[in-house]
Amino acid sequence: MASPESQPRSGESVVHTRRAPKFGVFAALGAMAGLIAAMILATVFNGTDDPSPYTQVEYSAMQVFGFIVLWCVPAGIAVGMLVAIILDRTVGRKTHEMRAVREIAEEAPEA
Repeated sequence: MASPESQPRSGESVVHTRRAPKFGVFAALGAMAGLIAAMILATVFNGTDDPSPYTQVEYSAMQVFGFIVLWCVPAGIAVGMLVAIILDRTVGRKTHEMRAVREIAEEAPEA
């Protein structure tokens, strides 16, 4: 808090503000969408009936789900970030002009 001895200086300037999307939120939503897509793909396509033609190993449903998650979650994050970038380019062009007041309080030197 400024003391009565302080001498405030003020200046008014014009600043431009714009709205920007939160990229972390879009990345999290993309990861969740990728996880949901992986769950759907793992239940729709049943690839665990026959052993793999290359390794002759039978994979469980959870292993297949894990393999699909390794592809779908990064793809979902990439799509979410792409949507955020597109929104930033379209919505972010609109700037608002506001007035900002700057006050600096300096303490008076003690004698």
